[in-house]
This record gives sequence, structure tokens and C-alpha cells, in this order.
Amino acid sequence: MEPMDISLRQSTVESLLAFSEILKKDVNTILEEALEQYFEAEQQKLLEKNREDENAMTNLDYDEFWDGVDIE
Repeated sequence: MEPMDISLRQSTVESLLAFSEILKKDVNTILEEALEQYFEAEQQKLLEKNREDENAMTNLDYDEFWDGVDIE
């Protein structure tokens, strides 16, 4: 895997260093944990959106669904 060039604001770096010291955790561990939470939250949002999109396609009431259908 190729190395990534990641830039962080100075305030973010300062917060990372402060929390690293307070929590006695490596900065990489903090970043991994934060990204895991971010990915889980975004995946949940995508699942919710997909459900909403599916519901929107099947959101017809009885009359709308059967409108124009002749049953003989």
C-alpha cells in the first residue's frame, strides 16, 4: 500500500497530542478508534438512506398502487 499524505490542522494535532497524554494512548490508536467510529456512523447513515430510498419507491397507498389496473 502506498503511503498517504495526510494534513491536519494545528489545533487537531494539539488535541491529538493532549488526548494521547491524558488517555495514555498512542496517537495512531486514537486516530484508528476515531476513524472506526466515523466509518460505522457513515455506514449506518448509508443504510438508513438506502432504506428510505426503498421505502420511497414502495410508498404508494392502496388506491395509488391499483390505479388503472382492471381485474376481470
